[in-house]
Amino acid sequence: MEQVRKEREISVFRNGRSQAVRIPKEFEFETEKVLISRDEDGTVHLRPKTRKRSLVEVLDWLKENGPIEDFPGDPGDEGLLPLDDIKL
Repeated sequence: MEQVRKEREISVFRNGRSQAVRIPKEFEFETEKVLISRDEDGTVHLRPKTRKRSLVEVLDWLKENGPIEDFPGDPGDEGLLPLDDIKL
């Protein structure tokens, strides 16, 4: 499914020492913080800052996707001495 890209011309203005734009309603963010970046060609991107997931969200994700067996670059227990038994 191909996404239709919306585009609108807007004006920039000065707000103190910063340059600013008013974001039209149809581009409104549902968050209080956004991240801004600029490509080498000068294109500016805004995206919502992702929040940290709650424990419930992480557990739901694990339920759907299963545990991660191996992490890339994880050396595991190679080269480590065996653990000592603990007597209680």
